Amino acid sequence: MEGIPVSETADIRHDWTLDEVRELASLPFNDLLFQAQSVHRRHFDPHAVQMSTLVSVKTGGCPEDCAYCPQSVHHDTAVQAEHMMDEATVLERARAARDSGATRFCMGAALRSPKPRQVTQFAGLIREVSALGMETCATLGMLSETQARELKEAGLDYYNHNLDTSAAYYPQIIGTRSYQDRLDTLQNVRNAGLKVCCGGIIGLGEQPQDRLELLHTLATLPVHPESVPINQLVPVAGTPLQDAAPVDPLDFVRVIALARILMPASYVRLSAGRTAMSDEMQALCFLAGANSIFYGERLLTTPNPDADHDLQLLDRLGLRPAAPAAAAHQA
Repeated sequence: MEGIPVSETADIRHDWTLDEVRELASLPFNDLLFQAQSVHRRHFDPHAVQMSTLVSVKTGGCPEDCAYCPQSVHHDTAVQAEHMMDEATVLERARAARDSGATRFCMGAALRSPKPRQVTQFAGLIREVSALGMETCATLGMLSETQARELKEAGLDYYNHNLDTSAAYYPQIIGTRSYQDRLDTLQNVRNAGLKVCCGGIIGLGEQPQDRLELLHTLATLPVHPESVPINQLVPVAGTPLQDAAPVDPLDFVRVIALARILMPASYVRLSAGRTAMSDEMQALCFLAGANSIFYGERLLTTPNPDADHDLQLLDRLGLRPAAPAAAAHQA
């Protein structure tokens, strides 16, 4: 079976139909990966992997009821609500991330939406981290356009706000905010001139169709997210999804390949869940077009692979961390 033909000048599209996405998804595994790798090489150095570090600056106590999240006040987990991390500690973590090879520092806070005082606090952190020569990213929940502009003026590069899953399956996972709320935040972030980091989570109990619909939604946005994190659920005791069935590794690789084909110039990031992935599975993900990882010991409240192991794996695969100047792709 032949894949959907692409060309160097026409493969960045925003008019994908769901039927086209289904056709791609039905390709034999080798054909899908071949097409994904071919697209990847037209837009990126195939041997460079962008390294980001994610730090929870304000942990726990979130009023949202996301079924996967141990930081929700609706779930009885081991995560305790904490005050916002002080500036000196944040900068210490940022310097350590930079010195270990990360080029982007992502700051997360368990919030529904930041209060004005919190936006001002984060603006200060963003200025300080930017001064270290790192790209900055924040995930603080829903943002108004005014809030997004304040963060942009402080030097924020990226804002993360995931769609998580398809619009159809979303109400099974989250009840405290709507899918449209998420889309509105993405538009507010775009209107403010920020780059977008937006992806989803695989393994929430969704059907294969939901994964295709999620990718279709992302790929038909007026501008593709510059970064597309693909998370594998990390089941946490005390959350409604604590007993969720594991994801088939090859199905996960297929999602990576589809994301690469549908959004050719976006960074596709292996995010949460890598501790449960074998080296071989991660190698297939890189082959399928993943070219970014979260790098460091933790992702908010869940474990992440050891940094030395990550570097050893990249070396075994003939890959290398992208240098700061090389991290920006040529669109």
